[in-house]
Amino acid sequence: MNEPNEPEKTPRNAASWAQPVAKMDVHDVPGDAINLNVQGRRPMSPLQGFGQMWQKTYRVRLEGIDVEPTAVIHEWRAHFADFWPDGASFYGPLQGVQPGEVAVLNLNAPGGMKLSTGVRVIYADDESFAFMTPQGHMFAGMITFSAYADKGVTTIQIQALIRASDPVYETTFRLGFGHKAEDKFWCDTLGNLAAHFGAPDSQPTLTAVCVDKKVQWAQAGNIWHNAAIRTAVYLPIHLTRRFLKK
Repeated sequence: MNEPNEPEKTPRNAASWAQPVAKMDVHDVPGDAINLNVQGRRPMSPLQGFGQMWQKTYRVRLEGIDVEPTAVIHEWRAHFADFWPDGASFYGPLQGVQPGEVAVLNLNAPGGMKLSTGVRVIYADDESFAFMTPQGHMFAGMITFSAYADKGVTTIQIQALIRASDPVYETTFRLGFGHKAEDKFWCDTLGNLAAHFGAPDSQPTLTAVCVDKKVQWAQAGNIWHNAAIRTAVYLPIHLTRRFLKK
């Protein structure tokens, strides 16, 4: 407890944390983006998802490359979208990944579905940054991106703590292709990063742990916000509008 007249201490990394919000707010999205399922949606932690809870850790080691972890994070934050696999679009702020910013994502989802969704940056500093997903995203959860030195080798890591948001998404995970698509996406991202820093032959690794095998039936109603279903309904309208503008 503070003594009288003693100023309250501010955490050293306070500026790196985004302020909590009840709903996400999107700004400055390019006209060619499918901007759905983000504006006004609540951020969703793993506790608010439906399916089994997983912790997935993806890593790649930059063997023989002289680059500091902070330099990796600086480059990653500034050009995050450039390292995504083909077919996925990240429409984020021009100044790069910053606390509190919201980005729109256009993705190829499992089962051939299209997905327009987003993320909110909840933390960002010189060593790591983290996103939280909105209602309707494929999973409810947090994903953290970091880099660190391991026995003198810079290692890049992506760690996700996630649950499938609703019964439809959980089905894709139970059938296997949901996990497969998610794992390939992040391994390809790490491969692109490794190649960028001069280690194209470095192979990403994955460790997956099922933290909670139970599903949360009380969250089954999340299906109302399912971004894949809503994108599928909207996509013909979006394509028609783009055609008429030509």
